[in-house]
Amino acid sequence: MQITFKLFASLSDYLPPDRKGNVLSLQVAEGTTVQQMIRDYRIPEMSAHLVLVNGVYIPPSARADRALTDGDELAIWPPIAGG
Repeated sequence: MQITFKLFASLSDYLPPDRKGNVLSLQVAEGTTVQQMIRDYRIPEMSAHLVLVNGVYIPPSARADRALTDGDELAIWPPIAGG
């Protein structure tokens, strides 16, 4: 199935070097979860602060059970400090 995977700010460094920008269109296996994507791309758990699927927040406690479906957009932001 096809998904869109977006990593923002410093997390874009976890995407393959041949990418264009911070977005990848990926083929993933049926049943792939949000947690598997975080693990497969070696994103530190503490760095996956804001996780959205199709604009809906996925809390840490639900990431292992939230399976992606064809056409989903998974977006992840790190914690951001400001002043």
